[in-house]
Amino acid sequence: MKEYKIVKIAKERFENTDGQSVHFVDDPYANSFLNDLENYPHAFVLACLMDRQIKAERASIIPVTIKGHLKTFEINDLSEYSLADYKKIFNEKKLHRFNDTMAEIFYCGIQDIKRMYNGDASEIWKNKPSSSHVVYKFLEFKGCGVKIATMAANTLARQFKIPFSDYYSIDISPDVHIKRVMERMGFIPKNAGIEMVIYKARELYPEFPGIIDFSCWEIGRKWCKPNNPKCSECEVSDECEKVL
Repeated sequence: MKEYKIVKIAKERFENTDGQSVHFVDDPYANSFLNDLENYPHAFVLACLMDRQIKAERASIIPVTIKGHLKTFEINDLSEYSLADYKKIFNEKKLHRFNDTMAEIFYCGIQDIKRMYNGDASEIWKNKPSSSHVVYKFLEFKGCGVKIATMAANTLARQFKIPFSDYYSIDISPDVHIKRVMERMGFIPKNAGIEMVIYKARELYPEFPGIIDFSCWEIGRKWCKPNNPKCSECEVSDECEKVL
């Protein structure tokens, strides 16, 4: 099967970069905190769990805001606060669109990390696990669906460079940019469902379907815009069918 340029770009980026600082938010302190998997792996996990129907940046800043409010982010300290305490914080600070619901997910995430992993969330991805193991462990958290679970595993593997024994179960996480790029490139028909996006990515690179996630997203943000796309500047223009 032909290897498309979008796959080649993604593979080169994955193979030729070391673990890197992941851009979650623009604030340097907050970004550094969320990247500290050694001391605060639960901050990354909880930020992922918050990523529902709000912008990713707003979801990512929630653990940082709570750290500032409580003056701690040690898991044992966090576990001492009640569900009512977290609901109060979420509502007073308007952290999410669904403050009561997400406060409960945040609270349950803390309790699960303490109970299931002895307070160390990095146990989820230690010792070179399979990709399906990591996705499954995220799915065990309250409020975590397949999209969040695969996105979290993808970030760990592709950007943090956490070693996995395989990458088969890390699917692409379709958003508006990714769907638009794949439609215009002719990979999927217009108005394709999420399942079609996922399975096309599996066809394009079965060993690691989610590897093209960031490349598609970046192309969508930089060149393949909803209106007035910059096709002449796009790095995959020569292979794009330009279905506008």
